Amino acid sequence: MNEQKINQNSKKILSNKPLLFFMVAVFLFATTLRTPITVVGPIISFIRDGLGISNVLAGFLTTIPLVAFAIVSPFAPRIARKWGMEWTLFYSVILLCTGVLLRSVGETALLIGGTILIGIAIAFGNVLIPSYFKWKFPLHIGLLTGVYSVSMNISSGLAAGFSFPIATNAGWQIALGFSIVLGVLTLAIWIPILRTPKVDLHMSASQTMKTQMWKSPLAWAVAGAMGFQSFLFYCSSAWLPEIFISQGLDATAAGWMVSVMQFAQIPMTFVIPIIAGKLISQRPIVIFFTICYLIGFTGVLMEWTSLAILWMIFLGFAGGASFGLVLMLFSLRTETAYDAAELSGFAQSIGYLVAAVGPVLFGYVHDLTNSWFMPLLLFILISVLLFFASFISAKNQTV
Repeated sequence: MNEQKINQNSKKILSNKPLLFFMVAVFLFATTLRTPITVVGPIISFIRDGLGISNVLAGFLTTIPLVAFAIVSPFAPRIARKWGMEWTLFYSVILLCTGVLLRSVGETALLIGGTILIGIAIAFGNVLIPSYFKWKFPLHIGLLTGVYSVSMNISSGLAAGFSFPIATNAGWQIALGFSIVLGVLTLAIWIPILRTPKVDLHMSASQTMKTQMWKSPLAWAVAGAMGFQSFLFYCSSAWLPEIFISQGLDATAAGWMVSVMQFAQIPMTFVIPIIAGKLISQRPIVIFFTICYLIGFTGVLMEWTSLAILWMIFLGFAGGASFGLVLMLFSLRTETAYDAAELSGFAQSIGYLVAAVGPVLFGYVHDLTNSWFMPLLLFILISVLLFFASFISAKNQTV
């Protein structure tokens, strides 16, 4: 009876077109979740020289949000249960806008404080948005997840591309602050959503089996999948340009290789969630992205640099497919919206801890061996671990 009622409600929603409006809202919300982070890398030298800070402190500007994700993620579902899903997400965007403004003032203390607020704010969106889809439009989780992940990829790529010219022509403070426009637009379109029927997480939580995530082997498998794919993404984004330069590419070409990888992710991040939602078991997707990872990293390891674009396309397909699947696992491996939020919080907390450690570990292995061979073998090892964690997670079961 409940399943039939959900189907009828979903058809009614489609006929009244709120799904289209919600897709636009989700698209805008997703643009706020990566742009405040990706604008930093290309202009880090401007910030360092403008404030007279050390390279170590400048490097922490990209690490702080990841640590904030890991710390805050487990608490997001409980806060949403108290304040309501819609209002919690709304307040998180306000917090994000505040952080963007503070770090753009041009003082070191406010730069650090604003970055911390941004990390806290983004953690709420990371955890709650995937579970929000499960409650709001249960028959369109794959489509909404695809829109959400594509928006994050496109906006983060464009932000990284535009931040350097903006910093050159208008100053690094403006480059850090322009993402507030996306935050204001998101707040404006989110106001009508606050007037729609609310997610009742109290009811959802009372219906769940109240599984403690840290006691669930499946939850740990999903967390492993989240962590290993995050490790590969952040390490490859940070270190592949240096690797290609050591193999003979100039700095400009090496930078473009990472851009190719990021844009190759886009079709996968849209298509894979839709496909995953239609499959009983998502293991064929796991096999697909594992093969892509192994081909891409093997090509780089063997220094077949003349085919670097091809390796980056394979790695982009792999990264997009693995990220899209992990986002879907939060909904597919749970029974209720509250469980989805709990699993999302648990997996992302573990995942971003691994992601924060990854680039440092990768650099340490390089310094220890004075070669890129062992770090690239580490990429292949993590790809294999990602396969096992994802293969377990892809089985049709729930926590």
